[in-house]
Amino acid sequence: MRLPHPHNVTMASPLPEPQQISKSSRGAKMGAVLIGMGALHFAAPKTFDSIVPAELPGSQRFYTLASGVAEVAVGGLLVAPKTRRVGALAAIALFVGVFPANVNMVRLWFKEPAKPLPMRVAAIARLPLQIPMITQALKIYRES
Repeated sequence: MRLPHPHNVTMASPLPEPQQISKSSRGAKMGAVLIGMGALHFAAPKTFDSIVPAELPGSQRFYTLASGVAEVAVGGLLVAPKTRRVGALAAIALFVGVFPANVNMVRLWFKEPAKPLPMRVAAIARLPLQIPMITQALKIYRES
C-alpha cells in the first residue's frame, strides 16, 4: 500500500462551534472597547478631568490617567484568552469603581445650562448601563 506524499495531504481542523466563537469574542470585544476608551483618557484628558469628583484628594488629571491605565490593562486582560477570567473580574471592579464619576457627570451637567438637553439625558441614561456591562463581564467570567 502506498501512502500519499506528505505535501499532498490536506489537514482539516474542525471548525469551532458558533457558541464557542461568541463566547470568546464577547471577552475580546469588551477588551477592545476598554482599550479604546482607556486610550481616549490620554488623547483627550480634559474631557475626563471634568467628570472626576472634586471631593477626591489629589488632581483630577491623576484620576483621569490612572483610570485610563486601568481600562487599558483590564482590556488587555480580556483580549488574551489565558487572562480573560481574571480580566472579567477586574472589569467588574472597574465598572463599579468608575460609577461615582458617572454620577458626578450627571450632577455637573445638570448644573451647567450650556450643556444641551440631549447630553444631559445621555448622562442619565448612561448610569443604568453599568448593570448590563457588569452582567456581561460576569458572563465572560463564567464562560472563561
